[in-house]
Amino acid sequence: MSRKLSVFIAALTAVLLLAGGAYAQNKKDAKAPADDKDTYEMLNLFGEVLERAKMSYVEEVSDKQLIESAINGMLVALDPHSSFLDGQSFKYMNEQTKGKFGGLGIEVTMESGIVKIVSPIDDTPASRAGLKPGDYITAIDGQQVAGMSLNDAVDKMRGKVGSKVKLSIRRINAKPFDVTLKREEIKIQSVKSDIKQNDVAYIRITSFSEDTDKMVEKALQKAQEKTGNKISGLVLDVRNNPGGLLDQAVSVSDLFLEQGEIVSTRSRNAADTVRYSAKKGDIAKDMPIVVLVNDGSASASEIVAGALQDHKRAVIMGEKTFGKGSVQTVIPLGDYGAMRLTTARYYTPSGRSIQATGIEPDIEVKPAKVEVLENAGWNISEAEFRNALKNENEEKKPANDNKNQNKDNDLEKDYQLSRAVDTVKALSIYKAAQ
Repeated sequence: MSRKLSVFIAALTAVLLLAGGAYAQNKKDAKAPADDKDTYEMLNLFGEVLERAKMSYVEEVSDKQLIESAINGMLVALDPHSSFLDGQSFKYMNEQTKGKFGGLGIEVTMESGIVKIVSPIDDTPASRAGLKPGDYITAIDGQQVAGMSLNDAVDKMRGKVGSKVKLSIRRINAKPFDVTLKREEIKIQSVKSDIKQNDVAYIRITSFSEDTDKMVEKALQKAQEKTGNKISGLVLDVRNNPGGLLDQAVSVSDLFLEQGEIVSTRSRNAADTVRYSAKKGDIAKDMPIVVLVNDGSASASEIVAGALQDHKRAVIMGEKTFGKGSVQTVIPLGDYGAMRLTTARYYTPSGRSIQATGIEPDIEVKPAKVEVLENAGWNISEAEFRNALKNENEEKKPANDNKNQNKDNDLEKDYQLSRAVDTVKALSIYKAAQ
């Protein structure tokens, strides 16, 4: 074993033994000396494998490449969301949380050694190509994904803006297919808004990045101004939202809650439990809210849906969410990048763990196409009978008194959204009658 490598192994051993010793002391572990011996033996084994790989591998490989791969292998073996981030990957991650990065516009995870799409981001090459949550990426530019780390796969999908990449896709109940995407600079507009059927505010959150809470609040204020403060309710759409910043999920939830817990994070040490609570002030002033979710709603999206559901503040509609209920802590490692480590789980206010179970909607609504059946002309109304009595109020009705006179193409194409808007209007009518 080379002297340089021996020094590295010795230093690594010292660090691990100090950490292990501190943990053993905290836990009053009487078997610490035996564990220390095992650690020495395993680190010697690591050194031997590292040296042998460097000396005998079919192609030349650097110490840096081997050690970084070893560190990443250690972390990814823990769970799909822990990993080592080299300097470039750490830079990409920071850009993404600020709402701007380069690539294809998909949030991915690793499942059984294959890259699985959590969600395509709106208005990106991935969403325009029709990629869907649950799709599997089996190859990138003809290179099989099996055997790659998640970071390696993500790095291969990123590249120079304007360049192309071919993805091989497998979709449940469909034949495998290839799709070629052109890389773009992804600028995420995390909040989009509109007014549906004249008085229902529609706010779409595509990701939880910096200032998402401020943009949501501003969107609702604009809707109120546009309608003369006649908004009857709100549809909050987090379908295909892969998540983002925890503090933004908490802040967005807080916008619609007067009090109570929003979410808690619990690690293996009970003393490290953190609880996030709402501050007084509901910007929607108790108006009806429907939150739209699907299997592409993950992490921060699930925190919002879970908090509003447990507090009975909103009706959750759509499909069961993705089920990513774990907390990742990013620990910078100086010039070497950072490590992303799963350190806790998310729990909703009622104590439900989101992990692997997701949020079940209050009203399940699957995506569907609605066909309007034309009247064959056989039905006759009262007004068509000969000598039918006239309605004395008919002339007093304004000619343009038709709240739905302007057709909304989004509602015609999006069955889930249409159901959500109808539910908001129904709840608004019921609330007004109380």
